[in-house]
Amino acid sequence: MRTQTIGEALPAREHLPVDVAGRPVLDVVIPVHNEEKDLEPCVRRLHEHLLKTFPYGFRITVADNASTDTTPAVSAALAAELPEVRSVRLEQKGRGRALRTVWSASDAPVLAYMDVDLSTDLNALLPLVAPLISGHSDLAIGSRLTRSSRVVRGPKREFISRAYNLILRSSLAARFSDAQCGFKAIRREVAERLLPMVEDTGWFFDTEMLVLAERAGLRIHEVPVDWVDDPDSTVRIVRTATDDLKGVWRVGRALATGSLPLDRLARPFGDDPRDRELNGVPGGLARQLVGFCVVGVLSTLCYLALYSAFRLGVGPQSANAAALLVSAVANTAANRRLTFGVRGRDRAVRHQAQGLVVFAIGLALTSGSLAALGAATGDPAHSTELAVLIVANLAATVLRFLLFRLWVFPERPTPRNDR
Repeated sequence: MRTQTIGEALPAREHLPVDVAGRPVLDVVIPVHNEEKDLEPCVRRLHEHLLKTFPYGFRITVADNASTDTTPAVSAALAAELPEVRSVRLEQKGRGRALRTVWSASDAPVLAYMDVDLSTDLNALLPLVAPLISGHSDLAIGSRLTRSSRVVRGPKREFISRAYNLILRSSLAARFSDAQCGFKAIRREVAERLLPMVEDTGWFFDTEMLVLAERAGLRIHEVPVDWVDDPDSTVRIVRTATDDLKGVWRVGRALATGSLPLDRLARPFGDDPRDRELNGVPGGLARQLVGFCVVGVLSTLCYLALYSAFRLGVGPQSANAAALLVSAVANTAANRRLTFGVRGRDRAVRHQAQGLVVFAIGLALTSGSLAALGAATGDPAHSTELAVLIVANLAATVLRFLLFRLWVFPERPTPRNDR
């Protein structure tokens, strides 16, 4: 099957052929790195489940990305014993890199992946891929955040997951509910179209793929899953969350500036009225307010970290001014592109200048609060300073949003072409 070019329309969805001799319908990829203990029971359990429940041919591909333990040997032994299992070795780390490599070379019409810990109940696998086989959908994801999902995990992971998906919804206008669940599938011809556009090679890979697919008008099917957290997971939560936020910023910036070729993607299956809302300038008070709040939270965290760092060497007023200036420039740039949908470099300098005026107002509020605190207590504790600054910044935030919406980034009427 030839590869689709970016500007070429996909064929209409059709029920996939399931009787091609020697070719599996489903290729399930398990990306692993140093998983010598969990790999064999995972593969055997998945293999047994597919033999019993999946009515078509299948393949399990273990994608070992740069393991340094005995994982390659375990993978090779499984491939030698089980005819439906194969092993692929990559010399570089990265879950996204492993998925891209295996999916790009696979001949199966449906491609899927799952994490090696099998936290997701395997009974959701057939409902996951069935809409892709029938032609109903283009991608499918397991979701732990639907009402009918049953999830067992700690409050820390629950908070991080929900906060991350809230950021995706507010900043990237994502409509899917769970970007991080390691349980996804895609039709091969869709993967051929999307994979060249996905840059990330790590944990943000599937989030980026989903955002681009949604913006291209592809249909994403969500399956409620039962999910039990693996307490021995090797995922570094803080580092992964940081990398994901960097990915959100990169993709959001690319979408806002129009550098992605999404405008050249042909609608594959007819017009979708959601396209005008997804691809247009983010509008409406509610969406702008949510986007502004997300950017504001991130900016405030950045501001507090900078203030604490600057406070070690200078006084509170100087530390406050420096931290607020740096965070204000980043805040204006983020709100310009993500909250108010202003693209390109036109009027960028003017917007930053207006943002500095808003910064001066915020500086007056926060500096005045610090001065009042100093006059009242003489030598306040660092924690007290931070508490006062948080309250002052909340007040400045409300005023900043109003000024951004009404003065810096006002909605401009769309010119009409009178005939």
